Amino acid sequence: MEDEFMGMLIGGLAIITLFIGLPWLIFHYVTKWKQAATLTQSDEKLLDELHDAARRLDDRLCTIERIMTAENPNWRQNCLDHRNESQRLLADGD
Repeated sequence: MEDEFMGMLIGGLAIITLFIGLPWLIFHYVTKWKQAATLTQSDEKLLDELHDAARRLDDRLCTIERIMTAENPNWRQNCLDHRNESQRLLADGD
């Protein structure tokens, strides 16, 4: 009698675990994964701020390049020549 009761108890626990516990566990972690995959409000705000900062820096760089070109139209070529020479000197030193 006692063995039958223990068998039924273990069988009932197995069924409850299989049909309630396991789906709950799966749905719990699926929900956690979905929440982690989305951006929070602070993340979106930070991305907007970074985008604005990048746009302002790009505008500043364009302004500097326009000023440099107005003062010396060959400044880009001079920079490239200087960079190549520096790289050559570094390679010779190795």
